[in-house]
Order: sequence, then C-alpha cells, then structure tokens
Amino acid sequence: MTYRMRLYLNRMHRLDSNVCVAVNHTSQYRVIRDVFRVVSRCGDGLFWYGLMIAILVFMGREGLLPVIHMVVTGLVGTSLYKWLKGKTLRPRPYAVRQEIFLTGTPLDKFSFPSGHTLHAVLFSVVALNYYPQLSVILLPFTLMIALSRVVLGLHYPSDVIAGALIGALIAGLSFLFI
Repeated sequence: MTYRMRLYLNRMHRLDSNVCVAVNHTSQYRVIRDVFRVVSRCGDGLFWYGLMIAILVFMGREGLLPVIHMVVTGLVGTSLYKWLKGKTLRPRPYAVRQEIFLTGTPLDKFSFPSGHTLHAVLFSVVALNYYPQLSVILLPFTLMIALSRVVLGLHYPSDVIAGALIGALIAGLSFLFI
C-alpha cells in the first residue's frame, strides 16, 4: 500500500471515529438515549417479524410471496454479515475510544458491518417493492435504526453505511430470482 493510500485511509478512519464520538454524545440526553434504545430493540427483529405477520394477516395468500422473499433474503443477510464480522473482527467503537458511551446492548463483540442496518434496509427494500405505501413507516424507521447504531455507541458510521449498502445489494439481487 502506498504512503498516499495509507494517509487517505488514516484520515477516513479519523473522520469516521470523530463523527462516531460526536453522534454518540447525543446519547447523554435521556430522551434521545431512550428513544434510540427502543428503536434498536425493535430492530432486533420484533418490528420485522410483526411486519411479516401483519402482511400475512391483511394480505392473506397474496402476502405469502413477499413474506417468503423477506425471510429468504433475511437469512442470506444474516449469513453474510456473520461471515464478514468473523473475517474483519473490527472492535466496536466503545472498545476502542474511551469517550464513547455504550448505551445499548451489543449482540456480539464486533462492529463491521451493522447487521441491524443491513436487515432494516434489506427488509425495507423488499417490502416496499411489494407495498410502496408502507414507505411512510419503513423509511423513517430504517433511518432511525441506522442512526441508533451510532448513537448507542455500537457502530461507526462506516459500519452503518456498509450495512446499508450490503442490505440494498442483497435485496436488489434477490429480485433477479423472483
């Protein structure tokens, strides 16, 4: 790797880390911390399972394909993000920078990529393809999930961006098989 490339990567890492600290410090405010904890907890799967059940209840048989689509792509997303975490072994921000407040509960030790964001984007892209009217709920919720990961001290912004890109890629590619 060239000196210039290392310099660029160091600058990007510093920016990523500094943005992480700045966003995370908003968690000092109880209302922000509590809201993002709830959002994050819903992003553990509760919201998405509820959405799939609601689709089946309200759409009946017509909802079966979208739900199966969400389940299959979700399993692909889980497999890929667990594999990536095992390969990259990037520590979570609170483990690296003392000034980061851990205000959420980590599901594992590693940071890259954000599985919550990956799944939020993946499920939203798939669901919105079938039911675009859900955008008023899914788009803000997905954005809140992504932001919660940094606010709670669990991920760097780059982890969240990578998770979003991977989720969008998996969802987009999945439509080639439907």
